[in-house]
Amino acid sequence: MQTMKAFRLVGWQKPPVFEDVAVPTPQSDEVLVEVAAVGLCHTDVHFLHAAAGDFPYPIPFTLGHEIAGRVVAVGASVRDLALETPVAVALGPRCWRCLPCLRGEDNLCTGRASGRGWGQDGGLARYVAVPVREAVPLGALDPALAAPLTDAGVTAYHAVRRVAPKLRGASTAIVIGVGGLGGYAVQLLRVLTGARIVAIEASPSKRIRAAELGADLVLGPDEAGPARLRDETRGLGAEAILDFVGIDATMGLALAAARIGGSIAIVGAGGGRASVGWGLLPNNCDLFIPQGGTTADLHDVIALANAGRLRIDIERFAFERTAEGYARVEAGTVAGRAVVLVG
Repeated sequence: MQTMKAFRLVGWQKPPVFEDVAVPTPQSDEVLVEVAAVGLCHTDVHFLHAAAGDFPYPIPFTLGHEIAGRVVAVGASVRDLALETPVAVALGPRCWRCLPCLRGEDNLCTGRASGRGWGQDGGLARYVAVPVREAVPLGALDPALAAPLTDAGVTAYHAVRRVAPKLRGASTAIVIGVGGLGGYAVQLLRVLTGARIVAIEASPSKRIRAAELGADLVLGPDEAGPARLRDETRGLGAEAILDFVGIDATMGLALAAARIGGSIAIVGAGGGRASVGWGLLPNNCDLFIPQGGTTADLHDVIALANAGRLRIDIERFAFERTAEGYARVEAGTVAGRAVVLVG
């Protein structure tokens, strides 16, 4: 039996460790991906501190859900993906049989209770086996740049794509929090819409980056009260607000700054709450929490990256420094996204 090193969660509220595990064998409809790079996501940090019962996932499992690499073996029924093809791995697995999957909404798949990197073995290992339809060809894109697009990129893209129909003519989009996901959202709003983009960010260095990425106006939290935002939106409120923080203050600001008939996306999982009711949410205003993105979204995002339409800022960590990478993610000191180089 061939074995490989994997970075695994072996117990709740216990530090992850490197363990030797078996190299997976691809099933008939699967490909074996030799992992080159894995993005480290803040979602994983919640797993590292979770108590037993907080998540419905069995342990142990290999961490890492933002995966890119190359195909090194294929299952017996795979015909349309050649060996050595560089790929990004979509979030999954999906069942591809439930109603959301059949409708092309595979991010809402109801046929699975866990996924790669959360309850099932993820990408922080030398190899991972994935269904062929979840392996998206990279073209010339560097796998280290592609890895964070599989979650951070597609989540931002999915949210922007949903609010884009509201951003017609002289419209305004507000992005609250311009970290990894918010930075992609600013760029995608610039690429996909003609909206004026207002970014709100606490970090001075991230405010500079927001302007570089295409924000028309960048404000600190102390400058971005509801009255100022109303002034910046012709007194009407913004057509779209994307909150990548998700605490009480930012969610309240989003509700106060939205216009009638607008859209609010609460993307950040900051644990906040907001009161919604008559007089608190503008009439005909959509309020939603995006759930990742579809496999089709990942194809779109990879195409945009290959066309040079996205700036992807990453900090690279050697495989043996994975724990350090997670610590830096938790501390919020990574410039862009943390990416572990496995291969």
